[in-house]
Amino acid sequence: MFEQLVVAILRNPEKTPMFSLVERLEMLRQLTADWSNVRIDTFDGLMVEYAKSIDAMCVLRGIRAISDYEYELQMALMNRKLEPTLETVFMMPAVRYSYVSSRLVREVAQAGGPVKDLVPEVVEQKLREKLDPAYKLRDRELIEVPRKRKKKA
Repeated sequence: MFEQLVVAILRNPEKTPMFSLVERLEMLRQLTADWSNVRIDTFDGLMVEYAKSIDAMCVLRGIRAISDYEYELQMALMNRKLEPTLETVFMMPAVRYSYVSSRLVREVAQAGGPVKDLVPEVVEQKLREKLDPAYKLRDRELIEVPRKRKKKA
């Protein structure tokens, strides 16, 4: 569909993601290493300004649900207002991933649940490393606390 794809991560000091910018870059580089036409980058400020700076003609966005569409449509229209030559293309995920979000994956992982079929292997491993104390707690044997015996009357 595209000759080159740039996966760009916004450096947003207002958010506190589970993985640092460096960790996210590392995972994305590992996941895209086999594709010579994919480049990983970061940016500050407006995405349209970044897109102009790299001579991008199009922005690719994913939509899982109607709620995503409403937000993404507003964003695409604002981007068009700011930069009329920049197009936005929306893509839908495979049905098996249509409900997956970073929030749900994080909640499942934090509760010690399996995320193997929800994220790539490298991300699953990084989640386990990040949440190691939770996994240790889940796997630790529970110690039975003896009950106090009632005194005989």
